[in-house]
Amino acid sequence: MDLYTINYIKSNPPIYNFLRENSSWYKVLNRDSKALKRIEELAKEKYKLRLSDRLEKLSNNMNLISSFMDVLKE
Repeated sequence: MDLYTINYIKSNPPIYNFLRENSSWYKVLNRDSKALKRIEELAKEKYKLRLSDRLEKLSNNMNLISSFMDVLKE
């Protein structure tokens, strides 16, 4: 694994944690550093860090606030 890949992994906690939980990906990274993008996508999917996940969380929070406001109005 090249030095850039190692530094990138250590500087990104979600990727670092994903690799610690799924150590089989280290073998893939040793063979091909380009797999880092795929690992990054999988980590974002697992830890719900994608834009769509954030928007869904925001929508859920807005619905919760809205229903709380409705209860206060009554």
